[in-house]
Amino acid sequence: MLYTLLQSTVDTLAGSGLEATAPVAQEMKLSLIEMCTKGGALMIVLLALSVIAIYIFGQKFFMIRKAGQTDPHFIKDIQAEIKEGKIKSAISLCEETDTPVARLIQKGIERIGRPLQDIPTAVENTGNVEVARIEKGLPYLAMISGGAPMIGFLGTVTGMIRAFFNMSQAGNNIDITLLSSGIYEAMVTTVGGLVVGILAYFAYNYLTAKVSDVVFKMENSTIQFMDLLQDPEE
Repeated sequence: MLYTLLQSTVDTLAGSGLEATAPVAQEMKLSLIEMCTKGGALMIVLLALSVIAIYIFGQKFFMIRKAGQTDPHFIKDIQAEIKEGKIKSAISLCEETDTPVARLIQKGIERIGRPLQDIPTAVENTGNVEVARIEKGLPYLAMISGGAPMIGFLGTVTGMIRAFFNMSQAGNNIDITLLSSGIYEAMVTTVGGLVVGILAYFAYNYLTAKVSDVVFKMENSTIQFMDLLQDPEE
């Protein structure tokens, strides 16, 4: 009997075109900038570190790429100049090339005429200076890769402290909105610190690998130059 009455009511509503409506939750979207602003003051520090990391990476990338560009005929041209006794022309060729390898060779050419054992020492000292110049700034990139996540974790702690402080001040009237600002700060700074740190870490290791390639080319060119001095007629 009750089932028949309910079924009749449903059929009547359906026939009259009436439909039950449920409230639709409004979809909210959080942009990247809005999310970053919820991270608090520490996000400014992380932003500054990211800008510094990008600047160092860009500067070192182009510098190392230029340093690694070598002319395959450079050593042969130097050999031809030395073989003909044109020392000044060989030095001029090194100055025009303007690469770490060329500066090493130039230092060795300028020592021609002195005891042969003095030349490797001069070339090695010049090589150390060139490598130090190329690597200058990379320690800062390594520091950012390790420091940015720590700053992010600091934001996690301060954010949770703020959340618990707000909760303690609310007493029995605890509302989730009181905790949201602190939790936002905790989570956003953690993500920001990890992102900056990871990118800086990969950038540092990539540049370090490129520096190793440049050092290898410098050592190889030095060996070829020393062989040239010992037997210039080859």
